[in-house]
Amino acid sequence: MDDSLCTIYVTAGSREEALRIARSLVEEKLVACVNVFGDVVSVYRWRGACHEDPEVVLIAKTTAERRDAAMLRIVALHSYDCPCVTSWPILAAHEDYEQWVRESVRE
Repeated sequence: MDDSLCTIYVTAGSREEALRIARSLVEEKLVACVNVFGDVVSVYRWRGACHEDPEVVLIAKTTAERRDAAMLRIVALHSYDCPCVTSWPILAAHEDYEQWVRESVRE
């Protein structure tokens, strides 16, 4: 069992979609917490053209053990054809916070 912590970074097309995804992940105990940030602009290439669109960013905290299930759930809930769903390890965190994350996602 890998109970190291990690973050999951996601972009969504609207605040409503971001909150729907966030609530599902927390209610299903796939993540402990999701921060939702609005008013970001993403510049990207899609199907041969450069685009610039407003988006909302989600940053979720979970354990490495729950990461893959959380990422699959995000893709299933997401409206995009190719959503940005990435993850990176949390190298250090306050001990009490680490424990809270682990307890929050325990099945």
